[in-house]
Amino acid sequence: MSPTRYFAIPLAALSLAFVSAAPHSDPAKDHELITPSDIKWQDGPPSLSKGAQMAVLEGDPSKEGAFVLRIKLPDGFRIAPHTHPKDERVTVITGTLYLGMGGTFDEKMGKAMPAGSYGRTEAGMKHFGWVKGETVLQLHGSGPWGITYVNPQDDPRNKK
Repeated sequence: MSPTRYFAIPLAALSLAFVSAAPHSDPAKDHELITPSDIKWQDGPPSLSKGAQMAVLEGDPSKEGAFVLRIKLPDGFRIAPHTHPKDERVTVITGTLYLGMGGTFDEKMGKAMPAGSYGRTEAGMKHFGWVKGETVLQLHGSGPWGITYVNPQDDPRNKK
């Protein structure tokens, strides 16, 4: 049985304006440890609606190369249908992420991803999501990272 390729993190929708929220990886080090108390949460990027918080744990999502970041979302946070230029990989740390595939937001099409879940969405796949309960997600991938909303009116960067 092959793994389902249904899940993604629509919340990784990040602009290229990242600020370090935790110690960055030093290539000269052979390891790095970050405990929850080390994480410095900051406001989420402009590509996510107000209320989102983020912490870059490793790398720089705006540049070529690997990165790891966490995103904290309040209960009920939603993200409209969108795509990413590269594969998206997400692990649900706490809370529940609901993911749906397609260009139209439809909660009936969402699948619950409780804490401990992992998912991957291929580059260019249209998807959307929402959370129940405060939810922390870990996104890891390859930069430069970005998001394109299916409907430009849904993009928080376009709101005045």
